[in-house]
Amino acid sequence: MGKFVITTRKNGEFQFNLKAGNGQTILASEGYTTKAACENGIESVKKNSQDDGRYDRLEAKSGQPYFNLKAGNGQIIGNSEMYESVASRENGIESVKKNAPDATVDDQSA
Repeated sequence: MGKFVITTRKNGEFQFNLKAGNGQTILASEGYTTKAACENGIESVKKNSQDDGRYDRLEAKSGQPYFNLKAGNGQIIGNSEMYESVASRENGIESVKKNAPDATVDDQSA
């Protein structure tokens, strides 16, 4: 089962990573100024992860595919790692869809 891991950045901001059951990070958040905002971001991922239209399938300048997950207002709530192929990126999206809704939250920010 997947889990959201909340951590604190060096600048004091909070961020979360969605990790698959194997421990691999499949989605990373932006920095949030408060833990409450970070927790709201997690809820937004849980809610929006099931809507395929919320995924922007993109390509980096290097040619590597990646994706962003957007909220209903168009704001990016998470981004993926760089993938070696479009098929790998699609697997990453499917992994977010599978893991996000029931993922537990592991707060390591203390």
